[in-house]
Amino acid sequence: QVQLVESGGGLVQAGGSLRLSCAASGSILRINDMGWYRQAPGKQRELVGEITSGGVTNYADSVKGRFTFSRDNAKNTVYLQMNSLKPADTAVYSCHAAIQRRASYTARGYWGLGTQVTVSS
Repeated sequence: QVQLVESGGGLVQAGGSLRLSCAASGSILRINDMGWYRQAPGKQRELVGEITSGGVTNYADSVKGRFTFSRDNAKNTVYLQMNSLKPADTAVYSCHAAIQRRASYTARGYWGLGTQVTVSS
């Protein structure tokens, strides 16, 4: 079994910061891309950004310059540092990772349960 567990969400005022973490555990052989998605009430889920195993990052235009990904491959953990938060960033943030399990020939996507981020004005 493979699990992704997020932490670090909460309530913050506009202009503030939060740091999200997502740790993968289980029978893992290799983790490829790791990333975060978010879904606000009444809206479709959107990609916030992602980071490859080699550290290459990709960000949604709406968060560029404010959010930063980092990754600790030894801990199978990805971090999302969110600065200058806006009320529009309010959403459930979910971690996604492409993981190849031991005794498996291919990687597949896994999701965490999500963590709520609320930014007050």
